[in-house]
Amino acid sequence: MKKLFILFLLLISQVIFAQSELLLAENYFRKGEYEKAEQLYQLLFDKNPQNTTYLKRLISCFQETAKFTAAEELLQKQLTKRPNETYLYVELGYNYDRQQLKEQATTQYKKALESIDKYPEFGGYIARLFKENSLLDFAIEAYQKTMQLNPDLNYNFQIAQIYGEQGSFEKMFTAYINLLNTNDAYLPTVQRFTSPYITDDPEDKNNILFKKVVIKKSISNPKNVWNQLLSWVFTQQKEYDKAFIQEKALFQRNPEFINNIINLGVLAYKAEDYKIAQECFDFVKEKSPLGDYKRIAASYVLQIAIEVKQPDIDKLFSAFFDEFGQNSSTFQAQLLYANYLTFQKDQTDKAILVLNEAMKHTTSKFNHAKVKLQLGDIYVYLGKFNKALIEFSKVQTSIKDHPISQEARFKVAQTSYFKNDFDWAKAQLKVLKASTTQLIANDALELFLIISNNQPKDSTDLSLNKYAKTDLLAFQEKNEAAILGLQSLLNEYKGYPIEDEALYKQAGLFVKTNQLESAIKNYLQLIAINKEGILVDDAYYQLAELYSTKLNNTEKASEYYQKIIFEHPSSIYLVDARKKFRKLRGDAVQ
Repeated sequence: MKKLFILFLLLISQVIFAQSELLLAENYFRKGEYEKAEQLYQLLFDKNPQNTTYLKRLISCFQETAKFTAAEELLQKQLTKRPNETYLYVELGYNYDRQQLKEQATTQYKKALESIDKYPEFGGYIARLFKENSLLDFAIEAYQKTMQLNPDLNYNFQIAQIYGEQGSFEKMFTAYINLLNTNDAYLPTVQRFTSPYITDDPEDKNNILFKKVVIKKSISNPKNVWNQLLSWVFTQQKEYDKAFIQEKALFQRNPEFINNIINLGVLAYKAEDYKIAQECFDFVKEKSPLGDYKRIAASYVLQIAIEVKQPDIDKLFSAFFDEFGQNSSTFQAQLLYANYLTFQKDQTDKAILVLNEAMKHTTSKFNHAKVKLQLGDIYVYLGKFNKALIEFSKVQTSIKDHPISQEARFKVAQTSYFKNDFDWAKAQLKVLKASTTQLIANDALELFLIISNNQPKDSTDLSLNKYAKTDLLAFQEKNEAAILGLQSLLNEYKGYPIEDEALYKQAGLFVKTNQLESAIKNYLQLIAINKEGILVDDAYYQLAELYSTKLNNTEKASEYYQKIIFEHPSSIYLVDARKKFRKLRGDAVQ
């Protein structure tokens, strides 16, 4: 027993010693100290000559120190000992390549490829070695030959990646489609790896190639997955109408695809393509056998009606509640209705009744909090700031350490700012600047800077008070009144610190009311006043977005994105600006 224990300890010590040698060898190799690494790998390989990792590293050390003859002798020796390990021909050929001996290299590569017929089990490894050595054409040939010999193997994914590296995009797309053809479950994988090559431009060469490959495959082997893939491509191109055609075709074959049409409608809605969004949701309302889907679609129809300011919104809400009732399942629609009544109809008393009714249909403390936040917003709308603060404070105390509580704190700060209690507003905003909810943190920082940079130093400076008043008008959706108020402020306080804020705020309202030329004028004026101002990068970004999304002027958009990239490297918009600039330039963006 004692002898066995001693033997066990010896074995353990040998393993530990080997591991430490390997770690040290790897460290030398990565640092480029190849002669030291060579000595250790030689020791490791001598002890375990079947370990391919040791062999490959040892050969690499020889090659990095120009000991090509030693590498060749070792490989030839291994091939003599183990003639079935034909992948070594790739390494031998690469050793010739390193010496610029192209003919000898090609001879060895061909031997490796020919050996796949006899030893197909090494086909995948041979292909991988070719790829690791950047011998991409040989790698493709090895993968294809291996698949021919064993149809159960699928290397289309690897082949597609290689074609992508070579810039052979049509072949790459074909390989991905061949992969998907073997199993529909590869759809997310294909979408993920082709998306960097697909842009939102329907006329982009890669987009056209991809669609051509998919359509060609769909003709030879019709399957639902091709419609799904085409729908996805059209969605990337923001051609929601064409995506809708594909989704309807899928629905005709299988009604379960109705869920895809809801998702498409939501995407179109978020992209402000309200026409197609409406068509999607109307289709769901008409075709879906499920009441939940009908209700979801109908609720989006209400939202679209509000966005496009349909004249029959009241009738739509009435019909919605007649069909689906006022209950827990229509809770969000009730909140939407109250918001519409307040900010679009100025019917605050009716809105409060709707919210009180909604409160009866839910037991969730989070839903109760949502109602209280909306009640607070109504009181802010009415100028009853103290009542609003009570509602917001109730949410803060009832739900702690949650995003909805942080939202309530922001509303406390915002309401205090509206009533010109700037010190208390700043105290709340200081806490929120570190909020875990990024959107709230950004809003808090923005308002904090407005107050800090413009807080009056004496009683005669009322610029911040007047700015807060116009900000309240904007909150109340009284956009034209807010624009006029800001113009009055700009006329009265020209040259004051508040001028930047007023120009920027007014520009945003111009965009909201579709007065785009006026918005551009404001942004440019803001930049001209002080090119080092804290809102300059914001102005550049908004100009770029305007030209990109509203005016379809990619040249101008690119110009302003570049302003951020090269002149404002610390801007919070830098990453987004760089990505969008590259996309406009036609680069593949992940």
